[in-house]
Amino acid sequence: MEILVPVLVVLIIGVVLGLGLSFADKFMSVPVDEKQSKIRECLPGANCGACGYSGCDGYAAALAAGEAEPDKCAPGGEATAAALGEVLGVKIEAQKKTAFIACGGKPGIVKDTFEYTGLKTCAAAALTGGGPIACEFGCLGYGDCMRACDFGAITMKDGRPCICEDLCAACGKCVKTCPKSIISLIPKGAKTRVNCSNKKKGPTVLKSCDVSCIACGMCERACEAEAIKVVDNLAVIDYNSCTACGKCKDACPRKVII
Repeated sequence: MEILVPVLVVLIIGVVLGLGLSFADKFMSVPVDEKQSKIRECLPGANCGACGYSGCDGYAAALAAGEAEPDKCAPGGEATAAALGEVLGVKIEAQKKTAFIACGGKPGIVKDTFEYTGLKTCAAAALTGGGPIACEFGCLGYGDCMRACDFGAITMKDGRPCICEDLCAACGKCVKTCPKSIISLIPKGAKTRVNCSNKKKGPTVLKSCDVSCIACGMCERACEAEAIKVVDNLAVIDYNSCTACGKCKDACPRKVII
């Protein structure tokens, strides 16, 4: 009899707690948006932020609420675009972009101004007079972009980062990481590229790097499609108009266009 009482007390407490949890689950639970759940299942789970939202959950919620465009998941590619299109009932064109580092100033080509002995990161070096190279728009080569890439698309070679387009998910993390703002997202497979970011005028540029754009306009005059213009002392390509004929490349006296 002495044992039975405690057992009954525990049993009653368990029943009360069970009823309480059941009540809480029924009346206090947050309703699950089935559409949001289906959208989330389509997303790759990279949580890279390329879509402009706080990871895949945030993007799924925005899509379900009709507050976001459905073509912003660059890492997902065509598979994600197709899956989202089926859930949302629309046709989605997958983004096909890649990161591009607009700088051809490898060691020995770009001039050095001093020996940097500080922390070996681009962010730290940029705080020291803009870095140890003469071109204020040049790649510093300490690999901040490589470390920011979650897809292994950036490697270091000869003191400069190289991008593997097959691995690049166009998430944009390297773009945000570069303190020189010389990385951008361009159409994947683009055959014509301006390999420079220097916006200084010709005489200053000539003193800092052997392969810098000097805004001479030769490329602009050579382009029959009017796809390349000199803007702020730098050649800029309109990829919607570019036919990749190569005439701008041939006309460039500095071999900046590749």
